[in-house]
Amino acid sequence: MTPPNILFLMTDQHRVDTLGCYGNPVVETPVLDELARTGTVLERCYTPTAICTPARASLLTGLHPFEHGLLSNYEWNSGHREELPDGLPTVANTLRGHGYRLGHAGKWHVGRHRGPEHYGYEGRHLPGALNPYDDAGYTAWLEEHGHPPFRAYDAIYSRLPDGSQGHLIAARLDQPAEATFEAYLADQTIAMLRDFARTRASGRPFALSCHFFGPHLPYLLPAEWFDRYDPDSVTLPPSMAETFAGKPEVQRQYSAYWGSDGFDEKQWRTLTAAYWGYVALIDHQIGRILSVLDELGLADQTAVMFTADHGEFTGAHRLNDKGPAMYEDIYRIPGILRLPGGAPPVRRHEFCTLLDFTATMLDLAGAPAEHCRGRSLVPLARGEQMPDWRQEVLCEFHGHHFPYAQRMLRDDRHKLVVNPEGVDELYDLELDPHELRNVIDVPAYAGAARSMRRRLYAELVRRGDRFSQWLAFMGDIPDEDRVRPETAVEQHVV
Repeated sequence: MTPPNILFLMTDQHRVDTLGCYGNPVVETPVLDELARTGTVLERCYTPTAICTPARASLLTGLHPFEHGLLSNYEWNSGHREELPDGLPTVANTLRGHGYRLGHAGKWHVGRHRGPEHYGYEGRHLPGALNPYDDAGYTAWLEEHGHPPFRAYDAIYSRLPDGSQGHLIAARLDQPAEATFEAYLADQTIAMLRDFARTRASGRPFALSCHFFGPHLPYLLPAEWFDRYDPDSVTLPPSMAETFAGKPEVQRQYSAYWGSDGFDEKQWRTLTAAYWGYVALIDHQIGRILSVLDELGLADQTAVMFTADHGEFTGAHRLNDKGPAMYEDIYRIPGILRLPGGAPPVRRHEFCTLLDFTATMLDLAGAPAEHCRGRSLVPLARGEQMPDWRQEVLCEFHGHHFPYAQRMLRDDRHKLVVNPEGVDELYDLELDPHELRNVIDVPAYAGAARSMRRRLYAELVRRGDRFSQWLAFMGDIPDEDRVRPETAVEQHVV
């Protein structure tokens, strides 16, 4: 029996709370909402790290970031490697070995020079973090279809504390929606889908990915999408009341770097409304892709997955973009899965990660997953009870713009964030869901902090993550639980 096709859809820097299926009452995302209604919604899905390249490298390899070694985006590299080491297992190599034809359209951003073709995918390498509006393929496509060239106007920049101009956050495009880079990527995906359908007819399955660059800032949109939502309909996040009291100082400095306080409430509502319009535009383009999947009669033979590499602050905690703060805004991601064969719709509350999508692709292909750190989502999608599923999730961060190490453990109620270069953080997510109050030094939470620190240590040791040595050095890890690394000198002392 031929295994199912895989259609993998991914966005970049996508907040969960922008989707109707995750509770947003304003934003219209009918395509993804329908996918959620007929499939599996992962309520607690997390990225292994909230930065593009490391997260995408984890999706490709099935490994934790500290294992594959791509720890930061090359554009802001601070001494980390720029390509995956040779010889690492990849989901691409395994799927090809099991007869799959591979295709990729859109953002890659796994390393600097090696694009999807290096790993066996058909498709062009679009390097970098943001929509490459000067890409030769895009400009040729615009000309071929009679679309106007890229031009942005009404630009909105942040203002830095010294009054100087900061980052470009948003602008309107002097183009129709049909000429956007998102439409271009949808066209590329549809063309491959039609081609791959002929291969499927001969009995060969395919795995096709479309990775949109949005809704990553800057939000560059045609006016009809930029102005789609009334800023007055925006409810700003309660964490905009952040004071940074009892928090690592790096958060205050990062807020200043982005000029987040340079926008007033009205401006933040306008920017958030534009971000929502970007999400709705991408939903529309995904709808075009899924319509062709239906037209080709492939929906019943294809597993469809949707997720994001990480979230975005959009003013939450007086921050923007993503960075050295492990809040839910950027670590929790959307996760939707629809299996062929009519699995009943279900919403699952287990902790899942981006690496679980890697394991799921391998499972669907009937391929071994011994090198993958994730677990297949297929049993969850089929509604099975999974009492042995993970009860907490561990995430890591290695820096962006500058080196900054962090580890985070999150369970049903609490979140612990360890910051070697700042105060540690503990949040009671039941009483403080917006993570405004750091209770790491509150006596009533001493037991929770101790328990989470020791569980974090044990899991880091199990994984082989040497961040565990910092926890042991700082204490609160019982001597009998510590793993003492032997040095080469000690091994020769008699």
